[in-house]
Parts: sequence; C-alpha cells; structure tokens
Amino acid sequence: MPAFRRLDDAPAGRTALVRVDFNVPMAEGAVSDDTRLRAALPTIDTLRAKGCKIVLLAHFDRPKGKRVPSMSLAPVVGPLAALVHAPVAFAEDCIGAGAAKAIAEVPAGGVILLENTRFHAGEETNDPGLAAEMAKLGDFYVNDAFSAAHRAHASTEGLARALPAFAGKSMEAELDALDSALGNPRRPVLGIVGGSKVSTKIDLLRNLVTRLDKLAIGGGMANTFLHAQGWEVGASYCEKELAETAREIIKLAGKHKCELLLPIDTIVAEKLDARAPAFVRGLGEVDDDERILDAGPETIARLTRAMDECNTLIWNGPLGVFETPPFDHGTVAAARHAAARAKNGKLIAVAGGGDTVAALNHARVYDDFTFVSTAGGAFLEWMEGKPLPGVEALSV
Repeated sequence: MPAFRRLDDAPAGRTALVRVDFNVPMAEGAVSDDTRLRAALPTIDTLRAKGCKIVLLAHFDRPKGKRVPSMSLAPVVGPLAALVHAPVAFAEDCIGAGAAKAIAEVPAGGVILLENTRFHAGEETNDPGLAAEMAKLGDFYVNDAFSAAHRAHASTEGLARALPAFAGKSMEAELDALDSALGNPRRPVLGIVGGSKVSTKIDLLRNLVTRLDKLAIGGGMANTFLHAQGWEVGASYCEKELAETAREIIKLAGKHKCELLLPIDTIVAEKLDARAPAFVRGLGEVDDDERILDAGPETIARLTRAMDECNTLIWNGPLGVFETPPFDHGTVAAARHAAARAKNGKLIAVAGGGDTVAALNHARVYDDFTFVSTAGGAFLEWMEGKPLPGVEALSV
C-alpha cells in the first residue's frame, strides 16, 4: 500500500473539501442509522481544531446525474448538527456561485454540507471539468470515505488530483489496519473466507493464497471445494461448474505454500429451519437429502488452533448460515475465539464485509476485534489486490 498524506500534516486556517460517506440508511425521509455520520466526527474535530472551514462532499443513492429531490442530502443536516454540537449549513449544489457564497458565510471552524455530488452526471464519469469546479471551492482536499475509494469518481479521485490531498482520520485508520493485516503483517497470517459463492470471490481467493500462510474456506463456498475433491455434498448449495476453478486455487495454494483449511466435518439438516434436526457429518457421510449448513466441531477446533499459531487474522464471510441458529455455532465460536485473542493482544484481527460485520455483531464481539471495516466493496477489492483509485490519489 502506498504511503499517503495524513490529516495532521494538513494546513490550518484554510478551507477543506472533505469527501465523506453519508450514503446513510433512511426511513420515511429521516436518517435511521447515523453510524456513517459518526465515522466523520474525528476528521471534523481535527479540522475544527485547526480553524479550518469544513466543506463536506458526499453522494446519496443513485440519481444517475439528475436532481432527484428524494435523494437530497438535506435530511442529514439536522442529525449531523446534533453530533457535532454546532450548526451545520447546507448548500443546494456542490459547485457554482451558490455553493461558493454559502461557504463564504461559514465561519472558521464551521461546517457546511453540499448537495449530492451524484446530481451531476460528471461525478461517476470522473469528469475533469466537474472536479475543477469543485476544486474552486476549497484550498485542500481530504478523503475520509474509504467505502467509496474503489470508484474513480470526480469527488474521490479527480478532486484529489486537483488539490493537495490528505487522508481523513477514518480513512487513515482503515489504511493502517489493512496494511497491518495484509501489507506488512506480523506472520504467520491466517485468512478466513466464507459466504455462499466461489463465483463472487475467485479473484479474492487467488490473491490471498499467494500472500497468506494459512487460508480457511467456509460457508457455502466450501461445498464447491469439497465437491471438487470428490466428496458428496448432498442437497447443499454448490457451484459444481466451478470445480475446476476450485482445483486451480488448491494447486495455486500449494505452489505458494499456503496451507488450505477446508472443512473436515460439517453440520447438516434436511432443511434450513431452526427446528429441523441437525447432525454432525464427516466427509463422505452427507446423505443425498441433507444440506451442509455450518462447519462441524472438528473443523472449528482445527481453525481455533490455527488462530493460536498465527499472529494476524483477516476475515471475510461467515462459516455457516449464522442468521438461523443453531447453524450459527461455528461462526460464533470462531469469532469469539479470535476476539478473545485480539483483546488479550495475542492476535491482530481485522475483518470486513457486510455479512462479516453482521456475524460479528451477532456473536457480540464486534468491539473486541482489532479493526472491523464497514467499507464493503472497497474492502473486498483491496483483499483482491486491486488498486483503489481514491487511495492511489492520496499517495505521497
């Protein structure tokens, strides 16, 4: 990961254009979850302490380059003002004379939110003209939206090329955590990749087996690997057409001396139902009408031993259908073991991805992991080894 400019090195007393992720959940026109607003507070506080004007740029939903009133960022102003304990101004555009006038009226240390950047078609096409118009509104740029860093948009990449650019506090924490997990980790490094489909994580698996010491594969995607090795998986979800791809990944892991940890036993039931009888099945013991719904006890015991042998863990995806107990047992047991080691300083545990965040919350260990990324697509593309335009533009 390239070295990047940090917010502490940004100038004081100037106007900062800050890209945030305010694509927040809404219910009946009101913010229903302010997690992403809270994530911006460290950057806002740092800039306020520097006496900067803070001009916030964000997108909301997918207006596709048109002004859609229901996709305005105006409903965010009130909840944000409550969090920063100060007035937050609002401008009805993110470029032009009206926005410039609104910014001019904001005092030093004040905060203003500009209207949805995606109301302009040039945002998603990374139009240099739009980026140049945005750049007229400030003296330097801060990207605090890692979740949008995998998109080369005008407000994430173009603007960072037009002004001196710095990483915000949330972006900085994310990049530092990811670097500690995969860029320059304390070895040995263990990866856990779960979820249902191999097809959505082929690039991820191919990259990780070249960089990790151990990789555990769980969830529905493990069924594809078991099938590729000749084991019967009964009525389980399985992408049988990807058997050859799975075998290629197994060979690639061997070539790079990455130990693959595939299930050695499973939990099965005839249907996904909390009341359905569940059984432990070893490899080759799954009946035709049974579905693999969780990792078995021996598989989890081996995984926790692997955690004990490693210094770093990177995790994406659950090990079973954790939303339906008792098929959450494997994911919960593994998560709690990792969290306990991380809390005791024995393991750097970094996790990310929507299902993973939900699973850690379900296991009640979210706060005990070293770092949990909520960035979704950007986190996955980083794990796949792909360059992130919004990060590359911040490099020194």
